[in-house]
Amino acid sequence: MTFGSAARREPGGESARRRERPVAAAVLLLAGAGVAGGLLVAGLALPAVGGAGVLARDTAHDFFQVPAVLREAPLPERTRLLDRHGRVFAQFYVQNRQSVAIHRIAPVMLKAIVAIEDARFYEHAGLDLKGTLRAIIANTRAGSIRQGGSSLTQQLVKNILLQNARSESERVLARAPSIRRKLQELRYAVTLERKYTKDQILTRYLNITYFGGGAFGVQAAARRFFGTSAAALTLPQAATLAGAVRTPYLTDPTLGRRHQRRLRERRDLVLDRMARLKMVPRAAADAARAAPLALNPRPEPGGCAESDFPFFCLYVQREIGANPAFGQTRAEREHRLYRDGLVIRTSLDRTAQRAADHAIAAHVHAKDSQVAAEAMVEPGTGRIRALAASKKYGANRGDRADGPRTTYNLAADMAHGGGQGFQAGSTFKVFTLATALAKGWRFDQGFDTPGSFVPSSGYRDCSGHRVDAPDTVIHNAGGEGRGGPYSIATGTWQSVNIFYMMLERDVGLCDVVRTARSAGIARADGRPLREVPTFTLGANEMDPVTVAAAFATFGARGRYCRPQAIMEIAERDGRRTPIRPSCTGAIEPAVADAVSHILTGVFTRGTMRGQGIGRDAAGKTGTNNGYTSAWFAGYTPDLSAAVSLGDIRGAYKYPLTGVEIGGRSYGGVQGATLPGPIWVASMERALRDVPPTPFTPPDLARFGGGSTPGLRPEDQALGPGEPWDGGEPPGGRRRGHRRPAGGPGADPFWPEVEVYVLPRRPRWSRPPADAVPAPADPAAPGPGGYPGW
Repeated sequence: MTFGSAARREPGGESARRRERPVAAAVLLLAGAGVAGGLLVAGLALPAVGGAGVLARDTAHDFFQVPAVLREAPLPERTRLLDRHGRVFAQFYVQNRQSVAIHRIAPVMLKAIVAIEDARFYEHAGLDLKGTLRAIIANTRAGSIRQGGSSLTQQLVKNILLQNARSESERVLARAPSIRRKLQELRYAVTLERKYTKDQILTRYLNITYFGGGAFGVQAAARRFFGTSAAALTLPQAATLAGAVRTPYLTDPTLGRRHQRRLRERRDLVLDRMARLKMVPRAAADAARAAPLALNPRPEPGGCAESDFPFFCLYVQREIGANPAFGQTRAEREHRLYRDGLVIRTSLDRTAQRAADHAIAAHVHAKDSQVAAEAMVEPGTGRIRALAASKKYGANRGDRADGPRTTYNLAADMAHGGGQGFQAGSTFKVFTLATALAKGWRFDQGFDTPGSFVPSSGYRDCSGHRVDAPDTVIHNAGGEGRGGPYSIATGTWQSVNIFYMMLERDVGLCDVVRTARSAGIARADGRPLREVPTFTLGANEMDPVTVAAAFATFGARGRYCRPQAIMEIAERDGRRTPIRPSCTGAIEPAVADAVSHILTGVFTRGTMRGQGIGRDAAGKTGTNNGYTSAWFAGYTPDLSAAVSLGDIRGAYKYPLTGVEIGGRSYGGVQGATLPGPIWVASMERALRDVPPTPFTPPDLARFGGGSTPGLRPEDQALGPGEPWDGGEPPGGRRRGHRRPAGGPGADPFWPEVEVYVLPRRPRWSRPPADAVPAPADPAAPGPGGYPGW
């Protein structure tokens, strides 16, 4: 028997007989199908039913009444997430399938499936009469349907009906071993034969059918069982897959050796059949039979829990689920994600992601109750390059509240799977700094500050309401620091609370809030920003993505870009939709340059002195009242990052004092203690192969100089490139500068806790609501905690 003779066609080519088949022939085939159906009814029903004529009449009526057009919904396809360089890191599906065209299926696979399932596939018009009659005889003798006579086209119909089923009852009907179902399949099969070529029918069948092991379609099966593609299948591999389609559950090789033995038996049966039909030489079939199965099972994980980068995956998943651009309802959006076979190119950078993962793991352990999280964002585009956390993604054993895993996306806001966030602390001083510089303040301009400060007047929110806090006392370090002269530069480098509270009052609380909003600042829980006097001290709960994107605004010379994780979406039909960055001019470029100039001093003369990354970098530490959380946010012109740290059980209930984190003991954790070193380590590694880009120098004619009564000359800001003259390295004790007695706070260059807010009367153990948000329930985790942990 020659496979691919003039009378029949080789799989993959066009059939002359198929093209020229007249309508009359189709009518004859349909009549033949009706006769075969009648015989099938009589042969199968006679042993059990006496009124065969009545049943034959009813089934014949059903045959001609069934609608001829079969609804063919698009097959569920897997959606793949790619990193910025095109490598897959996650996928979503309800059925692991990737449909392929016939030219992407090995010819030997086409031969194998035809040989074992429908050897006369290229001869009939949807009904194999010889096979059907053989099944009639066998089933009549058995008194029930024991043997299938279905053609590949009929099997395709059955699979389509299963895909169309909307309920379990419909799926049961689609599988029911009834004469009525068989006749329905036959009528639909004849219709498909008139609608499609044989190649198209075969391709549809190979893409829809289930092969076992969770693999739908030949491409997924080739990858699942052999780690290859459908186009590269060998003879033994093709025979193995063809043998699996009849009983995919009984031959699933992932279920153990017994199933593998059955699969091998089926493979050998296919090989024998191919040799007898002369589709392959007998010698080739015998050689394939002698070979082992040679399985190379490749896991096909689905969902974020099985992704190498689960937090980034979760961010993309939530972005699609919440964005109306992907569908009018959440159900429509989830349908697109899990069924539409999208290819989503994301902004994930594996180098930056691994840098963040390693830096966090080196300082904070997954088993610690304290959690660190980091987000990296590209200035000028808003593209998120990395999202990392100290805990693994997933549920803890027994659904424990605390453990090495979490289902929260700690680096993101609640809309993207995160929690309530942690108060951002003194990182918010950057918005007051930018507001002051925009209003004409100069680097060395400032004022003398008292040892304590009460925000009793001068504060109005953006609605024009007074929000003064006359019962709140603001202190500097540890609540006992002395005042003194501070300029814009020194007040920033040393993160002086009282200076910034006074500066915020002078430039206007609402203007500071507007600056923050223009840089994308919004609370992690989605609630309105708290416009209170301590806004500049970070009284709002934030997430690292939002803070990193806000700081990236300064790295991009005032251009704010909305955080973006999706760069392009490709539909299953090949249509591509690029997602452009969404950016606005938030801050005047010259002001952003001046901010960057001041913030570089944080590394050389401020709270992070001595912790640079070997290139131009700017940043700001943040430590909250009572050590409830700690932050560091910083940037270069090429990359911005923000690191947060707090207790997962609740920030107020479990402050960062007297703790052991990452195997080290800490009396109190500040922004420069852990978040700062994590930032430095991650940024160094992420930018290792990126040429350094310098900041644009500030306009000294506009921002240089200024006057602060009592400010010493050695404490003045220096122009770019000017050397430090004399004394210890920048940030240390200077020549002729004796450190005054009194401990932290007595000297403006003494490291300090940056946010310290105490009530005036009475002295509460926790700050009042207008200074720092307090939990509604004292027994519940406070702001910054993650409910349910």
